[in-house]
Amino acid sequence: MKVYTKTGDKGTSQLFSGERRPKDDAVFMALGDTDELNAQIGVALTHFQGLVLDATTKPALEFASRLEDIQSRLFDVGASVATPLTSAGKTKIRRAQFDPINVTLLENWIDEMDEHLEPLRNFILPSGGGLTSCHLHVARSVCRRAERRVVSIGGEDVDPAVIQYLNRLSDFLFVSARFVAHLEGKTETIWKKQLVTSEPMKE
Repeated sequence: MKVYTKTGDKGTSQLFSGERRPKDDAVFMALGDTDELNAQIGVALTHFQGLVLDATTKPALEFASRLEDIQSRLFDVGASVATPLTSAGKTKIRRAQFDPINVTLLENWIDEMDEHLEPLRNFILPSGGGLTSCHLHVARSVCRRAERRVVSIGGEDVDPAVIQYLNRLSDFLFVSARFVAHLEGKTETIWKKQLVTSEPMKE
């Protein structure tokens, strides 16, 4: 089977439901951002696995396994998004249904990582916690964009569990960035409020 099909040469692509739409349709924009998110998590994971620190410890292996699981779940998110609820057939919708248990799983993982972290009393900058941490912060920001794109499709066409998952995933990625900094022994950079050194200009 060849990689190229030529079916998209005229600017359209096919959804999982079989429907063809322009490539700049809201659904494909959401799918593109979800794909970018998956790739960014892959960058973070690959860097984490290549670190000098002992990546064979239980927390490190567990964390890497969770990122891999999330990458697979994002494929499931894509299948669900590519199956609009108002136009796809019932069989396709059942096959692409996203299990809400995945949201609960993320919440459990967040709580487990939080137990190892100091309480957050200040905003932190997406730097200073090491390169893996920075990659995870980038993934978090892409996740927020993917979430906005999915929401823009319209609630009547999207499985609510998908929106919940992306919302929770951004929280997971934020805590993950902090957790990885903790594993690597890196110090996070705290946001510093600007100092007002002069009187405001008067008109």
